[in-house]
Amino acid sequence: MVSTGDAEVAAVAHEGGASVPFMRPAHLGKDPYGVVDVCLNVLDEYEKSGRRFRTLIILLPTSPFRKASDIRAAADLYKNERASFLMSVSEFGHNPFGALKTSPEGQYVMEPCFPEYVGKKRHEVPKTFRVNGAIHIVDIESFRRANTYYGKPLFTYEMPWPRDVDIDTEADLRYAEYLIKTGAIDESDA
Repeated sequence: MVSTGDAEVAAVAHEGGASVPFMRPAHLGKDPYGVVDVCLNVLDEYEKSGRRFRTLIILLPTSPFRKASDIRAAADLYKNERASFLMSVSEFGHNPFGALKTSPEGQYVMEPCFPEYVGKKRHEVPKTFRVNGAIHIVDIESFRRANTYYGKPLFTYEMPWPRDVDIDTEADLRYAEYLIKTGAIDESDA
């Protein structure tokens, strides 16, 4: 199902075969509300009509290169591990343990965010990942208690480049268009 408060988006969703059983309240499309609030609204609306679910899979529209095979593999991992929280991740291109932050000494003075890793080689620091927004799977009861999809323990499904592209800015959109144009995106589903 698609949650939206926009009639045009609802029409496109219907054309694509998705269900839009109710319209999202307008206030949920503005700050400070986010995905968790939208999902709780969806669950509440379904419960009003007597429908209850155990698992929620959140597929954000900002991840257009996610494949059905990614969703199936993540769902299998969630089920096999008896997880309550799972999200798709991608390895950081640049390890954040080398990050610098502004020092209290001045605007142009920097200091390491993680001084214990200064001078370490890539294989000497922990492998790090970023949430890519493509797939979130949660146990609804645990999700309601935690009020987040970052509950513990947090299981992850690693997605490869370029299926991990998350479009949040115009630059991200241009990058996605470039990947399509250059053939870097395999549009078949394995």
